[in-house]
Amino acid sequence: MKKNISFGFRPCPFIVLLVAVSSSYGQEQNPPQRVAEDDVVRVSTNLVTVPVSVMDRQGRFIPNLRAEQFQIYEDGIEQKIAYFESAEKPFTVALMLDTSDSTRFKLKDIQDAALEFVEQLRPDDRVIVAAFDRNVAVLAEATSDRRLLTSAIRRVQTGGSTGLYNAIDVIINQRLNRIRGRKAIVLFTDGVDTASQSATYEGTLRFAQELDSLVYPIQYDTLTDLRKQATEMNAQIVTAKGETLSVAYARAERYLRLIADKTGGRFYYTGSLKRLRVVFTSIAQELREQYSIGYYPNSEGHPAERRIKVKVSAPGVVVGARRGYIYKAAGVDEKE
Repeated sequence: MKKNISFGFRPCPFIVLLVAVSSSYGQEQNPPQRVAEDDVVRVSTNLVTVPVSVMDRQGRFIPNLRAEQFQIYEDGIEQKIAYFESAEKPFTVALMLDTSDSTRFKLKDIQDAALEFVEQLRPDDRVIVAAFDRNVAVLAEATSDRRLLTSAIRRVQTGGSTGLYNAIDVIINQRLNRIRGRKAIVLFTDGVDTASQSATYEGTLRFAQELDSLVYPIQYDTLTDLRKQATEMNAQIVTAKGETLSVAYARAERYLRLIADKTGGRFYYTGSLKRLRVVFTSIAQELREQYSIGYYPNSEGHPAERRIKVKVSAPGVVVGARRGYIYKAAGVDEKE
């Protein structure tokens, strides 16, 4: 007869990268970096900013485009571009390592991969370093000092259970909301939350969608090891929330895919450290290769949700941009 064993106190380590791109443009809300074409973002300022990727047919970024080559439409009506930023602006990467217990990846290997990611950034890009298990700790505020960042990453130690939703809640509402410019969260995790009490699955998805930030979840496999462990022990392993492995991991993948889809990020899966380094390289490249355009919409007689379309006057290009946003007039405190 199989017995139940909870792994609520031994979930798997996570690494979370939070990315915010700084800008000198003096608006209340500056643009996100890369966004999926079918995403909707909530804005709380009159300036609507849209990150745009422009590639050739082979998927290579096209640089040196000018503002006059871009056209943007809201609900089918062309808008005047009031803001334009090229892809060469520096950005701030907030790197957050989850320190929860037990993973197939060694912490040192994860730290090494995170440091490689930092090294791919430009000298004027800034980095925030934080860590979480049940709690969240910011180890380094935004800085371009690589010595401080290396020290912060190396100080991370493994801890206890995983408050994934709590961590996302804190980072969005206490950190990213205070940062101007383009932002993104890169989340390295198996996605299984075992300890959150003040934040929820649905609530954090809503917070992420309303924030002008991208989320890049990188999911790694801990299910194989846990199933092997369960077989060896002739036991059924359940989470601290009473979910079986199959239910917990199906829910985790669903959550990670949704948070990427709703924010315009990209979902990744990695089963090896080599793959992790490839993913980090891809994300760093994506963050650098973006244009940002902005316009002031007409607030009269329009519904809250509006559709947008971006066109670029250049031969043979593929344009990637958000298809919509949720309008909220400046100064309105909307609660859902």
